[in-house]
Amino acid sequence: MAHNHNAKSQSNLSLGKQVMAGTIATATVNTGGKLMAKVSKHPLLVFGLGMVAGFFVYKYRKEIISGATKTIDTGKDFVLQQKENLEDIVAEAKENQ
Repeated sequence: MAHNHNAKSQSNLSLGKQVMAGTIATATVNTGGKLMAKVSKHPLLVFGLGMVAGFFVYKYRKEIISGATKTIDTGKDFVLQQKENLEDIVAEAKENQ
């Protein structure tokens, strides 16, 4: 059974970056929730923020889509790698019996 350690380290590095990005996103959402509770008392401000957010989503839509696609592909690759690892473990267990 030959392992490619370089591919594993790159996968772990990529996964680490995604975990860090998720942590930052969670903190941002939590802080944003508190901010939105204060802002929601001013309907025109909420409308303006929605317009600004819509503008930036439209402006960066291609980057958002490519980032989401990359994340999905990375997740699929990770699942396939884990499936292969599990198959290797099962095969080794059957050999040892």
